[in-house]
Amino acid sequence: MKKTLFTLLLTVPLVWTAAAQAPAPQTIKPEAPNGWAFHVINGQLAPEADEPMSIPGSTKKYTRKEIDDLSNPPDWFPDSHPPAPPLVTKGRDAVLACGACHLMSGNGHPESSDLAGLSKEYLRRTMNDFRSGVRVEPGRMNAIAKPMTDQDIEQVADYFSKVKPAVFTKVEERATVPKTFVGAGRMRFVLQGAGDEPLGTRIITIPQDQERATRRDPNSGFTAYVPVGSIKKGEALVKTGGSGRTVACTTCHGETLRGLGNVPRLAGRHPIYLARQLYLFKDNRRATGDADLMKKPVALLTDDEIVSISAYLGSLAP
Repeated sequence: MKKTLFTLLLTVPLVWTAAAQAPAPQTIKPEAPNGWAFHVINGQLAPEADEPMSIPGSTKKYTRKEIDDLSNPPDWFPDSHPPAPPLVTKGRDAVLACGACHLMSGNGHPESSDLAGLSKEYLRRTMNDFRSGVRVEPGRMNAIAKPMTDQDIEQVADYFSKVKPAVFTKVEERATVPKTFVGAGRMRFVLQGAGDEPLGTRIITIPQDQERATRRDPNSGFTAYVPVGSIKKGEALVKTGGSGRTVACTTCHGETLRGLGNVPRLAGRHPIYLARQLYLFKDNRRATGDADLMKKPVALLTDDEIVSISAYLGSLAP
């Protein structure tokens, strides 16, 4: 079931179609098991007029069509980041602009990866794995990476390694959460007027400001709702390995969990992204060179433990 769900996830396009309001509840399709982690579109937002839009603090204006252009995404604050290489701001043939999904800040939306401040070598290795097909993500990254040159990868890796990480997700423990649906862009939105539901063993991540998030505002973050008690439980697993349940993450990722050499930062990344990666390692669907190092840490993890580890790591300052 998980494999089927992941396949569906990767075939869903990441294009915004609207951002005004949630659809009627009857349009929402039930999610498959673990759908909270592997988003599949099951609803849509109401259409917006294609007129110039703005966000707080920026003098720029873009239409909905321009915001949705994955080969030419908005750069709301061009003076807030290092000079960007061509492929970060402009796509080329099958190579979509990195800034579309990962934002110019590198923080990314929950359906993509937070790249800000990761080591240049780690980013270079990851892109080469996507390019060679060793790491499989057929919905986007394999097709994007395949035509990229060594120089392209070098420039993109250099750029995101120099972007400073920032707090982008607030992790909050809750027993119940608003009912939600997954819209275009594989982003989760509140289903207006539908009330709340038990959170259970899930991580539900929604925009702190829906309008700004759908406009790709790099300063508008997310709230990740996690089960009550999960952060403390995750801390014990991360720091001690939980009496043999896993391996202390600090062993490879550093005492602060902000990365060690070419081992990536875990602190402050999207909890739902971290949970996805743990599931992929556990199910042997992520088979890159680092996968062998992750086999033992994930082998015994339950859903509850995966959620707890991800909740704690996401709650840390990046």
